[in-house]
Amino acid sequence: MDKEKLAGEAIEFRPITEEDIEFLYKLYASTRAEEMAMTGWNEKEVAEFLRMQFNLQHVQYMENYKQNGTFEIIMVNGAPAGRLYVQRKKDDIRIIDIALLPEFRRQGTGARIMKELIAESDRENLPLSLHVEQNNPALGLYERLGFEKKDLIGIYFFMVRPPISKKSDDE
Repeated sequence: MDKEKLAGEAIEFRPITEEDIEFLYKLYASTRAEEMAMTGWNEKEVAEFLRMQFNLQHVQYMENYKQNGTFEIIMVNGAPAGRLYVQRKKDDIRIIDIALLPEFRRQGTGARIMKELIAESDRENLPLSLHVEQNNPALGLYERLGFEKKDLIGIYFFMVRPPISKKSDDE
């Protein structure tokens, strides 16, 4: 996404670097906290499992989406708040992953970022797509933003929001 500030809080984006790996791990672990609480594992077991899963996911994302992919840290008022990974292809804009730390969730930040991606989709006349777990609280937001469930792949819905073309004043 462009290095721009979205209305309200200063939301900016910068490419990830090797120095961000620990932050990205902490962010990933925060997205799995509820799930890990149900395992009955001790803190060390949870940490080892999450580290392994994060490493596998990180490598998979970097390898499978490196062509036309952008991997950015979401900065809110200058502080690292999350990640936004997007692949822009000639026929689709794919949100690979969007995640925010718990203290930045449910404050409208994610919705504002999604609306910017929707505006890009509309400008470029390309569908915007993503995968989301069936039980992810963001599912309702995606539906309100016009995403439609197209397929169920394992535990993930594949969702697409078609672009809305803007009519010119001459039409």
